[in-house]
Amino acid sequence: MFVVTGATGQLGSQIVDRLLDRLPPDAVGVSVRDVDRAAGLAERGVRVRAGDFTDPATLEHAFAGADKVLVVSASIRGHAAIAANRAAIDAARAAGANRILYTSHQAASRDSLFAAQPTHAATEEHLAGLGVPFTALRNGFYASTLSLSIGTALETGQLVAPADGPVSWTAHADLAEAAAVALTEDGVLDGVTAPLTAPEMLDLEAVAAILSDIMGRTVERVVADDDEWRASAIARGMPAAAADFTLGMYRAARAKEFAVTDPTLETVIGHRPARVRAVLETLVAHR
Repeated sequence: MFVVTGATGQLGSQIVDRLLDRLPPDAVGVSVRDVDRAAGLAERGVRVRAGDFTDPATLEHAFAGADKVLVVSASIRGHAAIAANRAAIDAARAAGANRILYTSHQAASRDSLFAAQPTHAATEEHLAGLGVPFTALRNGFYASTLSLSIGTALETGQLVAPADGPVSWTAHADLAEAAAVALTEDGVLDGVTAPLTAPEMLDLEAVAAILSDIMGRTVERVVADDDEWRASAIARGMPAAAADFTLGMYRAARAKEFAVTDPTLETVIGHRPARVRAVLETLVAHR
């Protein structure tokens, strides 16, 4: 049994789809907080069970019989996220899983300026210390995150954001495919992986140029002062904690924390990962 957590989320749902391309439905299980949202998977023959990282007692049932468990990182922040990820990993070990996989990040580091990265680093350290075969998938920065930056640009013609730096924006679909390979093919990805990234790095000025070409009109990149951007974001309704979290992403980018590419993802999935332009075309089409 291969168990995937977060199977109704953007990444987890695609991982399950790719697993079902490789395995019969009765070999796949999912752990989700809301089983009703996974009704479609149950109809396809997938085992659906309720599991919540913040309520570890639920995970014993959710992970029962699992040979491998893929823990999609908790969608919460701070120390609570570390505790939640550890709870899921510990439950997978207690269930007898012979490999535990975790969706980490290309820039996982205790010293990162982006608050998500120390969480990933701490989770990787915990996972590595359990003595169980593991894979920490160091996923490239999710390209869909660009929707946070380009939203108003499509209306105003200005991409306004703090100073940034090059990022190897990577599509969820490619990372989901790599996760399915890691789950089903022994020896392909073991331990902490190389960065699983698309082959190009772009800053927001380059993104604005691509948007201009897609839309047939100029999108100007405007660099905002950090404090002014934060105040503006909060005024538009963004919670202060979320604004600080996002600002950390820009600060880390301009420190070149995400300025890395690696061929591992292409090697694992057997084709060239999606380029940023393709992701932007999709984002624009769905706005």
